[in-house]
Amino acid sequence: MGFASFRTIVRDAFEHGYAVGHININNLEFVQAIVDAAEAEEAPVILGVSEGAIKYMGLDYTVALARTAAERAKVPVMLHLDHGSSFEWVVRAVRAGFSSVMIDGSHLPLEENIRLTQRVVELCHPLGIDVEGELGRIGGTDDDLTVDERLATLARPEDAEKFVSSTGVDALAAAIGSAHGRYKGRPQLDFDRLVAIRRATNTPLVLHGGSGIPDEDVVRAISLGIAKVNINTENQEAFTATVRALLQKNPDVYDPRKYLAPARDAIKETVRAKLRLLGSSHRVLTSV
Repeated sequence: MGFASFRTIVRDAFEHGYAVGHININNLEFVQAIVDAAEAEEAPVILGVSEGAIKYMGLDYTVALARTAAERAKVPVMLHLDHGSSFEWVVRAVRAGFSSVMIDGSHLPLEENIRLTQRVVELCHPLGIDVEGELGRIGGTDDDLTVDERLATLARPEDAEKFVSSTGVDALAAAIGSAHGRYKGRPQLDFDRLVAIRRATNTPLVLHGGSGIPDEDVVRAISLGIAKVNINTENQEAFTATVRALLQKNPDVYDPRKYLAPARDAIKETVRAKLRLLGSSHRVLTSV
């Protein structure tokens, strides 16, 4: 099969109380491991690609790898632009063959974010490409912000209602306290804010920075409206730790297949555990 419908699968997750795993890819081994894990769990999966990963792998290589995986997979697979920073980046992804995109205008004032996101939706929806938007600032774990500064970056329910109704996005990444990268302590998700945003929008919500959030908090967030969870750091850590340990134990190894294959297996097991946590195992739809 080709790429699946982002809107159909994420909406199904939203309506049935589970979440789809958005797992970032960084090279061939990541693609193979993620899709193998999804097939083993009979789960839909989103292959997320950041602009940095595209610059590293090459846009055409990225799409070719993902499309080959989707065509061979027995489960729904999507290719999603993660944190598209501009309209021009979205156009590049659309032309290359991405099945859905995220436009991140969260650094802009609300009205400018709405206008940019509207423009992306107007481009993508007629082409059958679904759109995720962002509201509030989902920063990095290394951001040095005070409590008051962090609070000011969170999405407001009234802004979320206006943003969704004005743009027609298919999913909303609303900042509720998560961050990208390694957490220095326990992340503090604002569940009350999440509930209010769900009530205000009735739209599938996205949790970025899913690596390192305690399992019980992820499950609670899903029960309150999160339908897509983004994972990257945990897979990078598992991959790198496996390579490092193998080379330390076997310093004479020079064939990259000898350490990349075990690293790929490590990602697969990490992803399988995440898909079970998200409740997306055995959720393959017959019509996507």
